[in-house]
Amino acid sequence: MPNIKSAKKRVKVTNVKHESNIPVKGAMKTAVKKTRKDATVENLNTANKRIDKACNKGLITKNKAARLKSNLSKKVNESK
Repeated sequence: MPNIKSAKKRVKVTNVKHESNIPVKGAMKTAVKKTRKDATVENLNTANKRIDKACNKGLITKNKAARLKSNLSKKVNESK
């Protein structure tokens, strides 16, 4: 446990941010898994929205977002 006042605050802020990031990242992972299992355009659109939201919040990098979207798009196009 930190002793310095600013370090104590950083711990609190980090915990608050972590709690707010969990649902966003979880929703993204769920949407990606759902799209991989059932490759439809509707699932792809939902997954893309969730991936973009996670990328904008800084939870995943821009390259990872692009890679995920590309791989999911390939999967949906193959299933047509």
